[in-house]
Amino acid sequence: MIIEISHFLSILSTGLFFLVGSFALTTNNTPYTSNLISRTYSHAFLFLSSSFLIYIWLAITDNFSVQYIANHSNSALPTFYKISSIWSAHEGSMFLWIFFLALWGFIFNIKIKNAEILKPKTMGIISLIIVGFLLFLLITSNPFITILPIAPLNGADINPVLQDPALAIHPPTLYLGYVGFVIPFACSLAFLINGDPDAKWEKLVNKWSVSAWVFLTVGITLGSWWAYYELGWGGYWFWDPVENVALMPWLAATAFLHSLSVSIKSSQLRTWTILLSITVFSLSLFGAFIVRSGIIDSVHSFANDPQRGLYLLAFIAVIIATSLSLFVSRLSLIKPSGNIKTFSKQSFISINNIFFVTLIFSVMLGVTYPLIYEYLYDQKISVGAPFYNAIFIPIVILASIFLFFSVDSKWSRSIDFRIFTKPIVLSLFFALTSTFAIYFIFKTNNIAILLTIFTGLIVIIRYLIEVWAALVYKKYLNVFSAIAHFALGLLLVSISFNSLLSTERALNIKINEFEEYKDLTIYFKDIRVRKDSNYDAIKAEFNIKDKYGNNFDLSPEKRRYFTRGQITTETAIHISPLRDIYLTIGDQLEDGSWIVNVQINFLIRWIWFSACLMAFAGIVLIFSNRKSNI
Repeated sequence: MIIEISHFLSILSTGLFFLVGSFALTTNNTPYTSNLISRTYSHAFLFLSSSFLIYIWLAITDNFSVQYIANHSNSALPTFYKISSIWSAHEGSMFLWIFFLALWGFIFNIKIKNAEILKPKTMGIISLIIVGFLLFLLITSNPFITILPIAPLNGADINPVLQDPALAIHPPTLYLGYVGFVIPFACSLAFLINGDPDAKWEKLVNKWSVSAWVFLTVGITLGSWWAYYELGWGGYWFWDPVENVALMPWLAATAFLHSLSVSIKSSQLRTWTILLSITVFSLSLFGAFIVRSGIIDSVHSFANDPQRGLYLLAFIAVIIATSLSLFVSRLSLIKPSGNIKTFSKQSFISINNIFFVTLIFSVMLGVTYPLIYEYLYDQKISVGAPFYNAIFIPIVILASIFLFFSVDSKWSRSIDFRIFTKPIVLSLFFALTSTFAIYFIFKTNNIAILLTIFTGLIVIIRYLIEVWAALVYKKYLNVFSAIAHFALGLLLVSISFNSLLSTERALNIKINEFEEYKDLTIYFKDIRVRKDSNYDAIKAEFNIKDKYGNNFDLSPEKRRYFTRGQITTETAIHISPLRDIYLTIGDQLEDGSWIVNVQINFLIRWIWFSACLMAFAGIVLIFSNRKSNI
């Protein structure tokens, strides 16, 4: 009976959201209508959230009469994983997506006063988008289907690789970032519909946009970290198609935030900013389509049902076509005010926006070209790291150089290049000498890596100077923006050193034998078999010594899960500030030796630290009283 209540509440919320959307977009904005729209949306969200919470309770209490729960949960799971099993597959993850979409709208509804002229239309647009996704859920992906009259005694269990805290947190965080951009998207369309050129929609969405960007940054970082230690890949990014469709909204969102800062400051780039708000949300929807359409094979994919993909594709096409049509019809409304001065801050932001768009187009090409090729020629091809590196490295280097010089730029005024400032000279000097030192120490002729290190260093040093000036002389108004850009430089340097110094080798080692690799002495101590509640495991025990006198044990595992019979690899990692010692165990060979994969990953932790530092700067900007201009 309780699942029927949950189902009914979701249907009821669909009807109420439709009423909000249709009423908001067909009536004039008055205090009465605005208040009515706000109250009705709150009731719709109450019904939807009640439906979702009931569904969570069904998973916690092992209600295997619900088909989805029976297929993706198990009574032996800890409560935490019973909850996360809800978004471990297509239907439940879409339910979570819709709930978060409505949640963003609800928070916007209670935070923004009804007197705000753009609020009713914004709530209406958000509501209609929710309706579209709810219909997709209820018609094509119904999570409320039951197994009656005889329900199974136990569930099929969640995928073992998903039984991890990081991955349990990763999808919700990522979704909050994806759907969070519905606020600037809906506000920009509301601005176009209202037709009031004086409406300051940019200021209204500023912190909402930064909030969504923070969630998206943290979500991508968590996914990268999980893939590193859980899947046994030993890397942080693999240009997987689903990774790429998460990267595109992030690139577009970053460009949007920079363009938004210009629009807030000077009302310039207004047209471009609105177009970017549409682009960011459209790319988020495109990611939902890719993951759930079944048109690609990926460890991240949720579904393999092209029929579902057709619904999503049609729905996304309607949203994009409608928003772009409205945009084109209102171009006269959003003409920018004044010209952009050469080498002003606006010009640097505009140039870097072009770089971001180029990167987005490149990633889109890498994702879609194999699909088009397969459709035309019935042959599978893949676009891998060489393609992306060939495009990303030079563009990122150029963008970093522009970012470096933009620090000294002024709003609406050109830089005087006749005099190089002391910070510029110091940054160039230290970066250049450090790069030459790296060249001689590590004896590398990889120009791409050296140039990336150089540009990363000039950004690091230049923004460190800005942070120091902010703290000591109070000369920089937005220290946390400087920290975010410093983190970008740190990210470039970390990636470069990781690529330059990291090594990997597969060793064949017998128990009670030693093997040398680089500066490591690896001793295979023992093999043990252990059992847990839902799996048994082969646990290998190693002792490792390095030339610096460090001595530590590592114990990688191979697990076999009872319910699914699935075998997973559990990594063992020795963490230090400069490098990770990374072990995974493979199969036993006929001579009794075991395949042991050893990786030495330099500065890989600094990659995630850099991303987290960006997110931290964004969080502080959200809660600070200063304008969160980029």
